[in-house]
Amino acid sequence: MNVLEELRARNLLKQSTDFQKVEQMLTGSEPIKFYIGFDPTADSLHIGHYVQGVVMAHLQRAGHFPICLFGGATALIGDPTGKTDMRKMLTPEQIAHNIDCFRAQMSAIVDFSEDKAQMVNNADWLSDLNYIRFLREYGVHFSVNRMLAAECYKARWERGLTFFELNYMIMQSYDFLHLNRQFGCKLQMGGDDQWSNMLSGAELCRRVDGKEVHVCTSSLLLSSEGKKMGKTENGAVWIDKNRTSPYDFYQYWRNLADANVINCMKMLTFLPLEQIAEYESLSGSALNEAKALLAFEATKLIHGEENAQKAQDAARSLFAGGAECANLPSTALTASDFTDGGTIDILTALTRTGLAKSRGEARRLIDQGGVFADDKKIDSVAFAFAREDLQKSPVLLKKGKKGFHQITTE
Repeated sequence: MNVLEELRARNLLKQSTDFQKVEQMLTGSEPIKFYIGFDPTADSLHIGHYVQGVVMAHLQRAGHFPICLFGGATALIGDPTGKTDMRKMLTPEQIAHNIDCFRAQMSAIVDFSEDKAQMVNNADWLSDLNYIRFLREYGVHFSVNRMLAAECYKARWERGLTFFELNYMIMQSYDFLHLNRQFGCKLQMGGDDQWSNMLSGAELCRRVDGKEVHVCTSSLLLSSEGKKMGKTENGAVWIDKNRTSPYDFYQYWRNLADANVINCMKMLTFLPLEQIAEYESLSGSALNEAKALLAFEATKLIHGEENAQKAQDAARSLFAGGAECANLPSTALTASDFTDGGTIDILTALTRTGLAKSRGEARRLIDQGGVFADDKKIDSVAFAFAREDLQKSPVLLKKGKKGFHQITTE
């Protein structure tokens, strides 16, 4: 099975300019250079990026050379794809910080040692372009009618699409032209929601330089209902352990709906397809082993085997009713978290740990009987923890059946 067949079998392929020619490129005698772009609009990669990192790793393991492109310039505009309003504008300083974070996180998925892959920043070639010359040389190749018909702009059209955002497709297209000229890059991979942008990049290479290049999109990570996965009650599932702890990351996959387990095992792990096939006929509680394996493998890839093992041990300990909480998400409260009387109320504790987004949400959780402290139900919003008691023994806060967080103090 070649790498394209592998990606197809793992539901990681969606569209291509020409699958047959891409397969010839990927199975030829020489490795090819390909790229995937990531706009640093936050200080952490998320699950959607993770899928693209896995695609990149599959191609690298097949002997090809990944170019990981960070959109230091395109992030200044922001991709309008799937957005009903214009993205929040970031400063160059924020983007530079986000890129530093992306670099470290992507290295957990793709091997950048010994010239096996390369990271680039499109600010290096887009930031100093002469705008009039750029429009004359490249803007003439873009039809506004075709651009407005693209999926990436449709959602913005009703609410008001700015000329500022209209430049995004042209800039991303130029990325492919530049990478082909400088590095001989012949293939772009990316999420299927980027199809219009990617297609225009391949077209620009053909129109300007007469070069034949290709694009392939990956299937998005969707639930069985067709909705994007990677969201929890507390927001996105992040790669940064400070935003989504290894335990919470593990638990996200461990608590996945049954209908999504096999597909996620195919898309997000490097487990052999033959091994995954053994779980396809299972259902109900019999799928728990598959969920645990998925959670462990996904967490190991991002956070390392030690953290994956700790998350697994903590989950098993809680399921078995054990008291060992050393590997659970934990917040060490400081003196400033307590009142003058040396207490912290339950609403503050829930928001401080992230189990609730706001005091209002925390209040609703308590009213609904969904909050526990060391297995004791909290039935009043007036409940408070004494700092003196927390100094003696940590407390395990629980939200429903799946939210756990330990609080401690000095």
